[in-house]
Amino acid sequence: MLRGEVLQAFDAHMQPDNFKDYGPNGLQVEGRAEIKTLVSGVTASRALIEAAITEQADAIVVHHGLFWRGQDGTVTGWMKQRLALLLQHNINLFAYHLPLDAHPELGNNAQLARLLGFEVEQQLGEQNLLFVGSLRQQPFAHAAQLAQHVEQHLQRTVTMVDGLPPGTPIEKLAWCSGGAQGYFEAAIAAGAQAFITGEISEPQAHYARECGVAFLACGHHATERYGIQALAAKVAAEHGLRHVHIDIDNPA
Repeated sequence: MLRGEVLQAFDAHMQPDNFKDYGPNGLQVEGRAEIKTLVSGVTASRALIEAAITEQADAIVVHHGLFWRGQDGTVTGWMKQRLALLLQHNINLFAYHLPLDAHPELGNNAQLARLLGFEVEQQLGEQNLLFVGSLRQQPFAHAAQLAQHVEQHLQRTVTMVDGLPPGTPIEKLAWCSGGAQGYFEAAIAAGAQAFITGEISEPQAHYARECGVAFLACGHHATERYGIQALAAKVAAEHGLRHVHIDIDNPA
């Protein structure tokens, strides 16, 4: 499959032109024209690129690409090392950031809902990044039970601030993967009893206690492992590509 056809396939699912993002979506580094083996991963780290070289990949697709708003534009240090490997081995790099968070089927939040057994009822915000819904089965009796459920499925320790009144069952949830702690107030306004994201900052602990809501920080990487796998698997299956997902462990 030609590089341009792969790009068209990714763009058809992700619709990147509909998003205002922090970096370019689509093809970030041009490699060989023909693509047979596609590697997916969360971040375009040197470790992922080296693993993709071992897999003899023609292309890598990630959620976190190389280029972000505010960078100084120099090609030195870690940037030089990553780019040198891609160029030396003629590997294409594709990246999809916010489009992958928002996608209602293949995205990080949709896949997180599938994994955790949540029913999506709404997507809120200017770019539909905040997901709101309920459990497919019976409510959790308390926040600790929800935290245990998330830990079991993500295989990651959860940092939780439980502001719920004692004995309150959790029926309505909101979630946004990655570094989305800034969406907590919107989740509270939407009536969520618990909010799940990747990271926590200092203000969220106070909001949780003062507003009577549970806040669960479950890991930026851990909450964003699933969308890129779904996207790459979909495109690979549609177009007869070999797909390998490589998870580079990250404690953040």
